Amino acid sequence: MTTFDPSTEAAIARVRAEVAALHGELVRYGLVVWTGGNVSGRVPGADLFVIKPSGVSYDDLAPENMILCDLDGVVVPGSPGSERSPSSDTAAHAYVYRHMPEVGGVVHTHSTYAVAWAARGEEIPCVITAMADEFGGPIPVGPFAIIGDDSIGRGIVETLTGHRSRAVLMQNHGPFTIGVSAKDAVKAAVMVEDVARTVHIARQAGPLIPIPQQAIDSLYGRYQNVYGQAADARRTSS
Repeated sequence: MTTFDPSTEAAIARVRAEVAALHGELVRYGLVVWTGGNVSGRVPGADLFVIKPSGVSYDDLAPENMILCDLDGVVVPGSPGSERSPSSDTAAHAYVYRHMPEVGGVVHTHSTYAVAWAARGEEIPCVITAMADEFGGPIPVGPFAIIGDDSIGRGIVETLTGHRSRAVLMQNHGPFTIGVSAKDAVKAAVMVEDVARTVHIARQAGPLIPIPQQAIDSLYGRYQNVYGQAADARRTSS
């Protein structure tokens, strides 16, 4: 059984509770069906993250059955929940944490409109101010990748490195989002579905009007650095 110092144990407990609760937000906003989708959160100060178990009902998720993994995606022996198999996307989450140290949370959903854009392999153009605020431009498409190894993680990192967007539409699969925390990544998942739906509806009614890049830059800078309460870490509340 692996043991940690008291401060790390406390951090693990906090992340377990947060990640378990945040799965309820995916259900509340209609971003998942059945047992699909997942939230993970990095443990501050340790090379560890917490993710949901595979194939377990959202109603049955609790802090004690969240799964603790190292940054290679290996379940920590003897930790609570370690008798279960972790999410099938664990290798992808681990790859993101290894290669993007600024990321504190990763989310995957099967939200309807975002998946529809992914099925076409089409980025969502930046045509509404909410997109400029939250994502700083279009939401890009990542490459097709098979579930089970770190191929999806590689696609996420390759697509989002140097990009303002905290969301990527993995082709033929669906959205993955990243954030400075698990809560921030969940917010991005909620927002990407909202803009995917709005832009889809707008396009059915007529041509889309792009926002000039200078205006996108201005909107993004204001939202990321001025909007909201100064006590809130960037993008964690609105």
